[in-house]
Amino acid sequence: MSRLKMRVRFDFMARGKANRFFGGKTEEEQAEELRQHKVSLIRNVPLQGIVIDEIDMSHEIYSIYDDISGKSLAFAPVSISLTAASMEDAIKFTMKEEFRTVEILEPEDIKLSKTEIERLMYRMCEELLEYKEYLEKKVNNWK
Repeated sequence: MSRLKMRVRFDFMARGKANRFFGGKTEEEQAEELRQHKVSLIRNVPLQGIVIDEIDMSHEIYSIYDDISGKSLAFAPVSISLTAASMEDAIKFTMKEEFRTVEILEPEDIKLSKTEIERLMYRMCEELLEYKEYLEKKVNNWK
């Protein structure tokens, strides 16, 4: 399989803090800081099989009200155009909590061999298990 050109979107979330009276930052400011930090990491930390072509941070920050927590959530979207050496590398890059959408730009058609599908399924399972561990740690630290 040839290289994949794609555009992915991540929405980085900031949770509202209850104590804003003492100079705290708004959810939007927190989301913007988080977006800046994450984009800096994406730009500066090399990822095997991934070449970042373009990063678009021009999307507006948006907020929603979370009925469950009773807090406001702000999201800072980022679109990243990239070239992945393989489908496995693309899966590893996109398996994040902030992942929202993907658009395959090239090639127009993708053919995968039996071995490539097996490796892809294995990689997806690996990433899912790592994400599960991450969530378990997050929940256990929250309690």
